[in-house]
Amino acid sequence: MQEVIERGVADAIRRGRFDEAASVGLRGYGPEILGFLVAIGPSTAEDAFSQFCEDMWRALPAFRAQASFRTWAYTLARHAASRIKRDPYSRRRASLSGLGTISAIAEELRSSTASYLATRVRDRMAQIRDELAEDDRELLVLRVDRQMAYQDIARVTLGDDAAEVEVAKRSAALRKRFERLKQEIRERAEREGLVEKKATRGK
Repeated sequence: MQEVIERGVADAIRRGRFDEAASVGLRGYGPEILGFLVAIGPSTAEDAFSQFCEDMWRALPAFRAQASFRTWAYTLARHAASRIKRDPYSRRRASLSGLGTISAIAEELRSSTASYLATRVRDRMAQIRDELAEDDRELLVLRVDRQMAYQDIARVTLGDDAAEVEVAKRSAALRKRFERLKQEIRERAEREGLVEKKATRGK
């Protein structure tokens, strides 16, 4: 299969049919390239893939086949991912509107991957929550899933006969604990690339 793709790309380039070469290369290697980008940065994969498609299309006339097209494509993808991660403030989906059939192929590949990305992030976030201590998981379920007020959660944990002063103290403690948990989960998700990092103040 790889030999067929490489020959198809090389033949199209030799004839000066760069749109055709890009289409053959993207249909042949696009799914695995997108999978690679998802693996190294799930939250930036779609933007990086768009940037990769644009870069590939523009650079094809300069491709000299010193390595296989596949290797060259992975290099472009890696560079695109690095640029997107390095400059999150200007991150955008590359405009592929002027790239002929490339835009349609790229959108087709992105669409087929979107549900996978959402499922992967959701499953990993659930796993992170499951790894927390039982008391912390209980707090998250009651506060997030059941949307209970802190006072009600305090009464659940203290019992119906708890004095109001005890409920007030427990409510305040639960609020602080919940904020700590949110920060902990967010930091883990950022480290794993499941969510974007928050912008640092002053930058």
